[in-house]
Amino acid sequence: SSMSEGEPPVCLERGLVEIRTTFGSRDAALACAERLVRARLAGCVQVDGPVVSTYAWQGAIERADEWRCTCKTTDAARDACVAAILADHPYDTPQIVAVPVEASPSYATWVNTSVGTKSPEGL
Repeated sequence: SSMSEGEPPVCLERGLVEIRTTFGSRDAALACAERLVRARLAGCVQVDGPVVSTYAWQGAIERADEWRCTCKTTDAARDACVAAILADHPYDTPQIVAVPVEASPSYATWVNTSVGTKSPEGL
């Protein structure tokens, strides 16, 4: 459908970050997700898997089932979110990748209100 004359296009908003990491079990990934959301370091953490990772480690090619966490957070909370992931991660060399993303205005607003200072609901 075409837009009405004079109606501005929907623009995506900047200022959000997706942080991705992986864990060796679903339980570890879910525990990380809950920790980050409870601490208001991420508005949402999606856990998917298992994914099969193939990588070189200590001179050998390894393959492992892993569970991926995709954390939605703000630029301002990025470093604290990464630090929290590292603090409790069981891997010697965890994958932590942060990518700036653009989002719909309503979703960006929701993430911004879900991250940072405590909400009235006490979460």
